[in-house]
Amino acid sequence: MSPTQPIENLIIDPLLIDFVENEALVGTGVSKEQFWSGFHRALFDLSPKNHALMAKRKTLQSQIDEYHIENRANPFDASDYEGFLRKIGYLTPEGPDFSIETRNVDPEISTIAGPQLVVPVTNARFALNAANARWGSLYDGLYGTDALGSAPKLSNYDPARGAQVVAFGRAHLDSALPLADGASWLQLTGLHVESGALVLETAKGPARLKNQNCYRGYTHGTRAPLQILFKVNDLHIQILQDKAHQIGTTDAAGISDIIVEAAISTIMDCEDSVACVDGADKVQAYRNWLGLMRGDLTDQFQKNGQIIVRSLNADEAFTAANGENFVLKGRSLMLVRNVGHLMTNPAVVDIEGNEAPEGLIDAFVTVLCAMHDLKKNNGLRNSIKGSVYVVKPKMHGSEEVAFADEIFTYVEETLGLPANTVKLGIMDEERRTSVNLKACIRAATKRIAFINTGFLDRTGDEIHTSMEAGPMLPKGHMKTTPWILSYEDRNVDIGLECGLQGRAQIGKGMWAMPDQMENMLATKIGHPQAGANCAWVPSPTAAVLHATHYHLISVTARQNEIAHQIKAQGHRASLRNLLTPPVAYDANWSDQEIQFELENNVQGILGYVVRWIDQGIGCSKVPDIHNVGLMEDRATCRISAQGVANWLHHDIVTQDDVKAAFEKMAKVVDGQNASDPLYRPMAPRYDGIAYHAAMDLVLEGRTQPSGYTEPLLHARRIMAKAAQH
Repeated sequence: MSPTQPIENLIIDPLLIDFVENEALVGTGVSKEQFWSGFHRALFDLSPKNHALMAKRKTLQSQIDEYHIENRANPFDASDYEGFLRKIGYLTPEGPDFSIETRNVDPEISTIAGPQLVVPVTNARFALNAANARWGSLYDGLYGTDALGSAPKLSNYDPARGAQVVAFGRAHLDSALPLADGASWLQLTGLHVESGALVLETAKGPARLKNQNCYRGYTHGTRAPLQILFKVNDLHIQILQDKAHQIGTTDAAGISDIIVEAAISTIMDCEDSVACVDGADKVQAYRNWLGLMRGDLTDQFQKNGQIIVRSLNADEAFTAANGENFVLKGRSLMLVRNVGHLMTNPAVVDIEGNEAPEGLIDAFVTVLCAMHDLKKNNGLRNSIKGSVYVVKPKMHGSEEVAFADEIFTYVEETLGLPANTVKLGIMDEERRTSVNLKACIRAATKRIAFINTGFLDRTGDEIHTSMEAGPMLPKGHMKTTPWILSYEDRNVDIGLECGLQGRAQIGKGMWAMPDQMENMLATKIGHPQAGANCAWVPSPTAAVLHATHYHLISVTARQNEIAHQIKAQGHRASLRNLLTPPVAYDANWSDQEIQFELENNVQGILGYVVRWIDQGIGCSKVPDIHNVGLMEDRATCRISAQGVANWLHHDIVTQDDVKAAFEKMAKVVDGQNASDPLYRPMAPRYDGIAYHAAMDLVLEGRTQPSGYTEPLLHARRIMAKAAQH
């Protein structure tokens, strides 16, 4: 079909048409006429509502700007500010108490607490690695990172380091799977299964588990001659015995590895971690998601001179102590993150030339792809309960959540799916959502399966919403301010109040330093302690290490404690604190402090944007100003851009300061990327598309919708793609 031939009065990219009709629809029982007719009806009915919601955002922001300008000379009055926000409809009534009604939720969402990965779905290899990260080697995670205090230095196996790994692993087993009578896993001289029963031996005689119910079964031959399965806080641990293995041969009990259930769920991302600006980009994302849902996605790459084909892991079979056979999933439960309500995409245009809301396109196509999983009753299944999990980011308030609910109702009707097949994940990452979270959950009470705090975007929106209130604190100081502490606690409190326990995930945000696993092990245990039953990690290895926290903390028990505390004492954190802008009212920074904050932000913006624009990389490990690798995506870029835009607006820095910082940091970023053959240096001309895109994010940051980076990045990426062709 030609690109100018309309379908239902829509001009659709022929690549998208071909994908939908010849790949995604095949085998679903949905005809192309049925699909396009429903798609057109949704666009005709819902596009005006989408535009009206975006207009309301602008109106509310304008009113908040005026309030702060009028009151800037006065001390901040939290009570007056709260009253103002209620008057303009920014703050809405919570309404009576309720419990969500979500049904048919998989255990990875409802009851199993553990790590969650987020990965760009456009990269097939990354997506497969993440899906397969359901299981991972604790020994490998410890040996290959700085988790034990230092990174490995030798290319060959280091026995001393190996001994450290084994000692850590055994100590962890003593905590997670304690033995009775004070015995230690370090003392084991043998373990085997006899007539289905677990037999543990030490030099002093037999040993036994303190909790015998933790032993779940065994299997032979998948990873080692003997794999013994345990369960702790709903997470499985496999102890491998292989006396011929390099590790097992030196181990008194023949233990060669400890395999932990790690990434319980994975978000396949079509949003912040990708750079999809047109039909070709969208089809790449959709095709990989379709392959994951069909179970046939593969990726071929070369490693150490060999061709390796990556595919989805099979399920794992075990035998219980009573002789019954059972199977455990070999893959994460996969969710898909659609884009928010703001952006449009040229993949679909009406006959008047208006681009369609990208969120509507995502909703129809990603759910259509997921139908291939829903139709399975065996093989590599994703949702055993027959649900599709869609994470919806960057929504502002309950009206926008209700709109998302309405979108998926249209999708279900078009595709012939039962009502509420699509489960909704609400990213609590915008200020108007976090202050109205209870109302937002109510708006999707039959779909809600996930709420998650997103410190990065939430901070960017905090800066933008309060732009006129005054100069903001440096971004490194934000984590200790009253609003962020209140934000993190209230998210859990309200989730529990609304009945998410046992039905939905209450999540926490990303650990952004993939090379700092020692620090992660020391600090990220705070997430399950806070009552969150999932938290984001940047890699499969990080998922393995973070899983150990859930062995030590029962999130169910912790949530029960918090729920009891709420019932007895009320919220742990106040709305008043959540509404207090992080303004540096007594800012007295030295010139050196200002310069460092400026250059630190600018370096991060440039390091991320240059890859986004020139190479279409939406998320990657980017060296910071100290050459520490940080996972950067549009959310981190939004904080940096809004921070500099705010200081520029309040005369903490000048345009000349900003320009000088960009030119200085461009040279730094050029040096950091010198080994990348695809990299295009910015210095000394400073006239490339990527460089100007980065500058725009600051110089135009105050006027961008909610301070988002997408509009400017998309426009510049389209220019760069055109220039490359």
